[in-house]
Amino acid sequence: MGVFVFLPLVLPLTAWPIARLAEQHLHPRTATRLLTAVAAVMATCSTVCLALAMVVGTAQLPGNPLPDGWSDPEVRAAVPYDEFVGKAAIPALCAVVVACARTLWRHARVRRLAHRALTGLPRTGVAVLPDVLPYAYALPGGRRDRVVVTTGLLDHLEPAERRALFAHERAHLTERHHRFLLAVQLAARANPFLRPLRTAVSYTAERWADEAAAQAVGSRRTVACAIGKAALVSRGAPVATLAGFAAPGPVPRRVAALLGPAPVVRRWPSLFTSVGLALWCAAVGTAVSAMSSANSAVTMVLILHAATPL
Repeated sequence: MGVFVFLPLVLPLTAWPIARLAEQHLHPRTATRLLTAVAAVMATCSTVCLALAMVVGTAQLPGNPLPDGWSDPEVRAAVPYDEFVGKAAIPALCAVVVACARTLWRHARVRRLAHRALTGLPRTGVAVLPDVLPYAYALPGGRRDRVVVTTGLLDHLEPAERRALFAHERAHLTERHHRFLLAVQLAARANPFLRPLRTAVSYTAERWADEAAAQAVGSRRTVACAIGKAALVSRGAPVATLAGFAAPGPVPRRVAALLGPAPVVRRWPSLFTSVGLALWCAAVGTAVSAMSSANSAVTMVLILHAATPL
């Protein structure tokens, strides 16, 4: 196993360059899918290796229920510096589990409360709340997906801008953006080095919906104006994993992108460009992370199988 067990914990650093460059040079749809996949794989690999290190540390604790053979020197030698790393991995993995569980619980709770708040309203695809507080967001799940918007926000928008708002939120629901957002939220909880990817996906998911809205209403400027007005008065979505029309973040960059030409879906960029080099760096880092965690897992299973008395 050797030092391979530690590599997935730090290899997310190789994805930092593409987290920034993908926002600028890739189509928002491509960037969202790519960054989410990289974050999910790297988070899984780092969690697996953290769990493997924890096995060694747990086996050395007095009164543990594990077989005595798991604390033999041969097992401890499989992880470098086991006397420190093995024990440190126990609270670290517990913190990861608690953080991810809390994120899932909060996400489910907000969705449940949001659906409960719509009780009594017509079961249509759009729920308009008589609230002076201006906000709008896409609410998936329940019996059907719904766009939630308040009269306080609609009053600030022109008819064409309202159509842009609804098209934007429907794009979030159609493309299931809440799944991408939840995946990168969990990945960032599992490994703090993945936080730049979470930030990038939050932006690219909004840009993806912006482009879909611009195509639906036929005017990029209308969508840009609607986003700008909503950002001045809106409170955003109630939780980070629910996509909102004017989510906190780089709204000026979204408006500037809409006032420019539409992004083009490109093939894999050349290695001799900055984005191409960053893509290859992230791809190699992800592949090495997967291979390192797989190698560590197989090695640990073989060692534990040999150390377990029949």
